[in-house]
Amino acid sequence: MQKRMAEERNKKQEYLILLVLGTLIALGPFSIDAYLPGFQSIAKDFNISISQVGLTLTSYFIGISVGQLAYGPIMDKFGRRQPLLIGLGIYFLSAIFCLLSPNLLSLIVSRFFLALGAAAGMVAAKAVVRDIFPVNEVAGAISVLMLIMGGAPIIAPTVGSLIIEAFDWKMIFVFLAGFSFLMFLSVYNFLPESIVPDRNVDLKPKDVAIKYYGILTNPKFWNFGMAGSFAVGAMFAYISNAPKLFMEHFDLSQKEFGILFGLNAGGLILGSQINRLFLKRYSTFEITIFNSVVLVILSGLFLLNALLGLGFWTTAVLIFLMLFLLGFQNPNTTALSLEPFEKKAGRASALIGSLKMILGALTSFIISLFHGSSLLPLAITLLICLLISSLLLFQFFKKQKTVFSLNEV
Repeated sequence: MQKRMAEERNKKQEYLILLVLGTLIALGPFSIDAYLPGFQSIAKDFNISISQVGLTLTSYFIGISVGQLAYGPIMDKFGRRQPLLIGLGIYFLSAIFCLLSPNLLSLIVSRFFLALGAAAGMVAAKAVVRDIFPVNEVAGAISVLMLIMGGAPIIAPTVGSLIIEAFDWKMIFVFLAGFSFLMFLSVYNFLPESIVPDRNVDLKPKDVAIKYYGILTNPKFWNFGMAGSFAVGAMFAYISNAPKLFMEHFDLSQKEFGILFGLNAGGLILGSQINRLFLKRYSTFEITIFNSVVLVILSGLFLLNALLGLGFWTTAVLIFLMLFLLGFQNPNTTALSLEPFEKKAGRASALIGSLKMILGALTSFIISLFHGSSLLPLAITLLICLLISSLLLFQFFKKQKTVFSLNEV
């Protein structure tokens, strides 16, 4: 009886931790999606194009990439909790600076530091999951995080649209500052330290670089980490192009864009939750490699759609289906890439997150270079990213078959 009650308490504590982590990691996508409907207003206020406003996305992706690399070893040395609280403090101050930005350059720089703060939550969330859950439960736990986190892309554009209509785009950053303050209180009160800090971790840049190189060259991390990163690169290519695609190319209003963007994000969440059901019958790798093939096929159809100009509904449906399958890929590739690590979970989590954001920054920057209304740049970017992702997965599959054959001999 006592044992059962203890298990129930542990389960309740795990769910509470997942709730805090999921809400915490949602801060990252909320920082992106809440202000997307404001691109037109920002462009008008600063007398620039919507494509130029896209540079604030690129600076955010760069900041979140650099930030995660920094937080990885810091969280292994000092624990997860204290650096996380400091990161949330940085986020709060940066949101205020975004609010007060007088021009595009100031907003670009402020968004960079906003990302540095948000990076703490992204690293801590995955690392804590790896700290407290058994290896075979990590993918399922990350899928729960995706469910909570996935609410952000659905709610954020609508919240952003309502704020812009009632006030202006700057008030979005007042909302984000308040959100980060609530997250600070949640972490302080409900998130325990999940590891014993390792004071032997060296924070010298050379030593940090060597450790990261060791993680990167782990075969399993390399294949699954890079496969997941290219898949996320495809997703962020869509995110950075979405305002121009739907508000300029298809002439949707800010409100209509917010609703459509939310529906597409719903596809991402739906995929992540159906993934949990599939994990009960199939292995993480089987699901991941099958989805990668379907994603390549869908991206090929999207390219055909762009060439033939088939219209809004075909474009919207294909994007929804791709995001639905990316809901499977993100938690699965993350779980598979983190499998070889336990003591280095903080650094491994940071590196996988950074790789994904680097690809996100690269694809969003590439998309921002094209000022026309053609779908071709997005279509070609999606196909290249998803094809490379699939090839990396098949490369690992081929290696495993070779090893298995040699063991039989």
